[in-house]
Amino acid sequence: MSAIWQHSAAEIAAAVRTKKFSAVEATQSHLERIDQVNPALNAIVETFPAEALDEARKVDEQIARGETPGPLCGVPVTIKVNTDQKGHASTNGLVILKDLIAETDSPIVANIRKAGGVIVGRTNTPAFSLRWFTNNNLHGHTYNPRDKSLTPGGSSGGASSAVASGMCAIGHGTDIGGSIRYPAYACGIHGLRPTLGRIPAFNASGPDRHIGGQIMAVSGPIARTIDDIRLGLVAMMAADIRDPWWVPVPLDIGEFPKKAALTIAPEGLVVAPEVENALRDAADRMRAEGWVVEEVECPPFRRPAEINAQLWMAEVRRAALPAIKKEAEPCSTFVFEYMAKRSAPLNSDDLLDALQSRSTLIREWQIFLQNYPVLLCPVSAELPFADQQDVQSDEAFEAIMEAQLTQLGLPLLGLPGLAVATGLIGKTPIGVQLVAGRYREDILMNAGRAIEKGGTPPAPVDPN
Repeated sequence: MSAIWQHSAAEIAAAVRTKKFSAVEATQSHLERIDQVNPALNAIVETFPAEALDEARKVDEQIARGETPGPLCGVPVTIKVNTDQKGHASTNGLVILKDLIAETDSPIVANIRKAGGVIVGRTNTPAFSLRWFTNNNLHGHTYNPRDKSLTPGGSSGGASSAVASGMCAIGHGTDIGGSIRYPAYACGIHGLRPTLGRIPAFNASGPDRHIGGQIMAVSGPIARTIDDIRLGLVAMMAADIRDPWWVPVPLDIGEFPKKAALTIAPEGLVVAPEVENALRDAADRMRAEGWVVEEVECPPFRRPAEINAQLWMAEVRRAALPAIKKEAEPCSTFVFEYMAKRSAPLNSDDLLDALQSRSTLIREWQIFLQNYPVLLCPVSAELPFADQQDVQSDEAFEAIMEAQLTQLGLPLLGLPGLAVATGLIGKTPIGVQLVAGRYREDILMNAGRAIEKGGTPPAPVDPN
C-alpha cells in the first residue's frame, strides 16, 4: 500500500471519512514527508506539528461522534505566507513583516478549517509576492522538485513545490498576474485562478488593496488532480461577508455545449514548438472526450496585460514604494525598477480610460465565450524558465514579460483560468491553459478532466 502522502486529496478525504485511516495518520504522514524533502526544496517555511495534529484530532473526534467534518475531511493543506492565519506571521516574504502576527484567520483559512482541512505549513513566496520565481531575504530560495535548475514558479512557488513533492495534497495560492497558474505549470501540476468574487479574501493584518488589487487579485487551489482542484475550490468558496467582492454563485451552473476554441499564438505571440505541440495534443484529448475544438483567434490579451501593469504599478507607487526601499531585496528591487520604466505613472484621466477599456474588453470576451464556452491557449509561450532568469538583464526580463502575455492579460478581465499539466519533456513540465466565462469553473474542470485523461506527469515527485 502506498504511503498516505502519495494519495490525492479526494482519496484522503474519503478514507478519513470511512475510517480507513485517521486524519491524525494522514497529517503525521505529511509531516514526515515534509521532514524528508523540504530541506532540499524550502517550499514550506513554517511548520507547527502540534497545532496541525490537534486540528486533525478534532476531525477524528467529529467522525467518531457521527458528524461530517466537511469536504476536505482531514486533507493536509498549506497556506501561502501572504495570507492571514491566526497566530502566524503574514510575511509576504519580507524581513520587515516577520513580526506581523495575524490576529484572525483570513476567509480562506477559516473556510479550509470549516471544511475539515488540516493546515500543515505555510509556503514561500518571492518578496512582495511579485515574481514568477521564488526567493527572498527572509525565507530564502525555493526550488522546483522536478529540476532544481528550473523555477518553481511564483509567486505561489512554495505552494506548487510542496504539492508536487507530496508535502500537502492541496496548496493555497494567490494570483494577480499568473501566481497560481504559472507555478502549477512550472512544477507539472494543476492550478486554478477562479473568477473574481468566487473565493472570499481579506487580510485584517493590513490595509485594503487599491482598485487594481481589488479587481485583479484572487486566491485559489493548486493540486495534482482536477478532482482535487474542485475539492479545494468547494472548500475555499464558502461565504464570508468580509469580502465585498464575494458573490454567492453555485459551482455547477448548468449545461453547456462541449465546444472549445484553440488559440496557439494570441496576438502574434511567438510560441515554442513544444508549447504548440502540447496545445494540439490537448485539443486532441478533448476531441476524444466529445469536445468540438476549432482553431480561431481569441479576443485581446495585450491591452488587458498593459492595463494590469498600469494599475499594479499605480498601487506600488502609491502604497509600497517605501517598503521596497526599506526591504532592499535585490531581485524584487530590480523587477520594480524595470516595471516602473515600462509603465508610466497614471493620472486621473489615464485611470478613467483604463477602467473604461476594461468594460469594453470584458464585453468582447463574454461574447466570445458565449460562442466558445472554453478557450484552450498557452500558459506561457516558453517552457518553464531557468531559475532566476528574470533578473539576469533587462532583455531577459522583457522576453519573460512577452512570454507571460496570457498570465498578465487574464486577471484584468476577472475570468477564471486553469493551468492543466499534460506531461514532461525529459524532466521539464509542460501544460496548457483553459479560460471560461465568469463563474464557469465547472466548464474548466470538465475540459480539464478530458485533458487529464490523456496522461499527466507522475505525482508526487521525489526531489531527492
